[in-house]
Amino acid sequence: MTDERLLALQNVSFAYEGEGGQKEKVLAGINLDIRAGSFVTVLGHNGSGKSTLAKLMNALLLPDDGAVLVTGIDTRDGELVWEIRRLVGMVFQNPDNQIVGATVEDDVAFGLENMGVEPEEMRSRIDESLQAVGMAEHLHHQPHRLSGGQKQRVAIAGILAMRPSVLILDEATAMLDPMGRREVLQLVRQLHQEEGITVVNITHFPEEAVYSDRVIVMRAGQVEWDGTADEVFADPERMLALGLDVPFPVRLRHALAAEGVSLPFSLHQEELVEHLCRLLLNR
Repeated sequence: MTDERLLALQNVSFAYEGEGGQKEKVLAGINLDIRAGSFVTVLGHNGSGKSTLAKLMNALLLPDDGAVLVTGIDTRDGELVWEIRRLVGMVFQNPDNQIVGATVEDDVAFGLENMGVEPEEMRSRIDESLQAVGMAEHLHHQPHRLSGGQKQRVAIAGILAMRPSVLILDEATAMLDPMGRREVLQLVRQLHQEEGITVVNITHFPEEAVYSDRVIVMRAGQVEWDGTADEVFADPERMLALGLDVPFPVRLRHALAAEGVSLPFSLHQEELVEHLCRLLLNR
């Protein structure tokens, strides 16, 4: 992670137009910076404003008040909207809604064609991005025959091919089975660690925040909490009061503490197992 600020939300508010033209405010006075190379998880229930926040970050929505800056570009600059969306790629909840090509190759090529990328460069980018997500062998396969996790991999490949600065996952694992979720999250972690891509993961699954540098908790259109994963999950009572769960290792540690068994704090199951084994061996 560096000090370079890729995304900046400055006193941002947004409201949807409801029935009868009434405005329904979903975000109020949001101030956030996202730094290059960071892995940020935005946690919150449905209606907390987290998905609206994601759409503001790549100009799918524009703020009613305040400003959203992408590498210094104001998202309200209509002449640069496509550059903003190239810089900030987004993977949505339903993989079937973002597959447009007849083959995996065609799907990854779609965004590049719209950008006017030369054929030779396009070929190179398609191959590189599919290799990066582990889908190179599916180049000529029909996307609708793939699993949910594989479809999300293809969607991520299409974004990587456009060389974004930020990858946003907007509930991208919500419709996947546990295996598909693990598959996508493992890939995203790998891209973050090996390629240095900046990640913003919008989710309601607390387990997905474990490997984040930073966790932002949303509630009723406002930032309720902003800290490291250790800081946020070290206070499970506060999380439960917000109607959010905590990762399994935290729940288990607190259950054991109630029985008089004390373990060091850890968000990772592997570390918790090691602590338990040491405890049992020393008894």
